[in-house]
Amino acid sequence: MPTKDVITSADLAEIRRSALGAANPLGVAAELADAVEQGRLAEPGDAGDALTLAAEIAEVRTRLDAALRYADRAVAAYPSGDDPRAGFARALRARILFRTGGRDDEAMADLTALRPLLVEQPDAPAYVSAALDAGGRSATAEEWLSEAVDTLLGQRETAAGEPAEAVSTAGHEAVEVGPPEAPGVLFFLLQQRHRVRRDLNLPHDRTDDLADRVESQLLRRAQQQQTAEPDLLFFPQAEFDRLLADQAGLTEAYGPDWDAHRARLEKELVRLAGTGPAGLHVLRASVNGLTGYAGRQGGDPAEPQVRAGYVRELEARPDARVAWPPERNDACWCGSGLKYKKCCLPRSRS
Repeated sequence: MPTKDVITSADLAEIRRSALGAANPLGVAAELADAVEQGRLAEPGDAGDALTLAAEIAEVRTRLDAALRYADRAVAAYPSGDDPRAGFARALRARILFRTGGRDDEAMADLTALRPLLVEQPDAPAYVSAALDAGGRSATAEEWLSEAVDTLLGQRETAAGEPAEAVSTAGHEAVEVGPPEAPGVLFFLLQQRHRVRRDLNLPHDRTDDLADRVESQLLRRAQQQQTAEPDLLFFPQAEFDRLLADQAGLTEAYGPDWDAHRARLEKELVRLAGTGPAGLHVLRASVNGLTGYAGRQGGDPAEPQVRAGYVRELEARPDARVAWPPERNDACWCGSGLKYKKCCLPRSRS
């Protein structure tokens, strides 16, 4: 990575996607740490993120001494323990401690302090269980996740008017985890518990059945939502060609070629305009962005709920929005360089 005077949040996101493929990943990690120390971050609040990323890179490259130094600094960089990112940094530090050897007690102390987050933060089940797995404590992960699931189910059933002592897996059929755009902590707990038990070769139990049902329920909802509100992901030509080379199964969702992709979007925008909404736009997408989001969620880009989540991520970024429609004589929204009237406007009629 070339040295930059100032590293932005967007730079950090790009480094996360590409650092391990760089010629010198450890140099990238050192550059991130130097940028924090020298005050070269555009957003000082990104210090913890930059140091956490440096620690992850060094850990993957098995430079555990450097990884631990970066992780120590990352934990210290978060001014409040309430910041969800602080929890991930501490879990990463614990994972590195396990791998260095001889410091298991210290790692377990860190993770035990994070245990209450299992019922509070959606990301916590994944990073706490991953750290325990790294320390050969998968059985402990299963115990903690199971107790957290029971705690949340008990809270839900008690809030619904059931006596606390009546809480059991018998009522699982009635569990509601929230809408697909915000599945909630329970969903992620069930998902991670299911994974850990599978890795431990434990027999399928009623809570595993619940995990399967909840996942199927959310998938159906996401598919229904996608049918009602199609995503408007737009892949520029080079990205589209790369998308189909990497994910051939997405031709049904985005078209067999770039012309068909643009025509599908133009027709959908015309249809939506006819229903009255203003401020229509497409979302400029990338293959790295989609696959990176899928990786963070532990999913596959071909899954509708993963693509729907990527749409929501881009919707929160104004720089990803491409306004529609342009004036007839203005440059087309697709980036072809042609006037709109000569490019995508006629596609809505084809």
